[in-house]
Amino acid sequence: MTAEQLAIARQYTDFHAQEFGYANVSFLNGTIEKLEDLGLEPESFDVIISNCVLNLSTDKSAVLQGVQRLLKSGGEFYFADVYTDRRLPEAVRRHPVLYGECLGGALYWNDFLSMARTAGFPDPRLVSHHPISITDPKLAPLVGLARFHSATYRLFKINGLESASEDHGQAVIYRGTLPEHPDRFPLDHHHVLETGRTQPVCGNTYRMLHQSRFREHFDLIGDFSRHFGPFPAWGSLSPFNDQAPDALAPAPSAAPTPVPVPATPAGCC
Repeated sequence: MTAEQLAIARQYTDFHAQEFGYANVSFLNGTIEKLEDLGLEPESFDVIISNCVLNLSTDKSAVLQGVQRLLKSGGEFYFADVYTDRRLPEAVRRHPVLYGECLGGALYWNDFLSMARTAGFPDPRLVSHHPISITDPKLAPLVGLARFHSATYRLFKINGLESASEDHGQAVIYRGTLPEHPDRFPLDHHHVLETGRTQPVCGNTYRMLHQSRFREHFDLIGDFSRHFGPFPAWGSLSPFNDQAPDALAPAPSAAPTPVPVPATPAGCC
């Protein structure tokens, strides 16, 4: 963001405060890789949001580590960005037009998951996604067979999250008390929780709902006193594969139950 852009944003601060009824916005000038230089108090944010910025960063690990440092326990990083199904060659990553179009800096999804876990987010949750089509005849040949997705993720900062889904015999019931979600709550792409329905969940999902700002909207059943082995999980399949086994599916002996997917597309590019 340039100084001119910041000046325009600040010029309209009062207008938006009157329009929306909130005067709680401030603008800071800095670099996303050095959030610690902005004078923000560590562990003071409930939610940090971002839209199509991480792919432009030259040090994505530093961004995730900085965000993790600023979040409160139970907070989350909720953001949309661009990902690819393979590691891009240097020629693509350094191409000025592809970089400016948020493609050259796109992370291979598996590298992103590893990076997020290293930064202190053990269980990244995909919220929504859609493919990106490259229709420019000059750019399409440059990326070869690489496929791109716009995706929204949420990364929770919660103590005790594990890197795998474990079964402790727990369940949750959504109360339907979030005004924008009276009938069902889409925690992520594969956990859409219907109001009033008892839903078995893994230990990580239980912690996310128990230790985050969503706690008051759920009845939680069970604890961590017993362990029943692994919860049906995704393994190494691409998170963008809609045909992958459902994390909420019943045991293999039962017929699989489709889980509804939110229709809202990722808000990026």
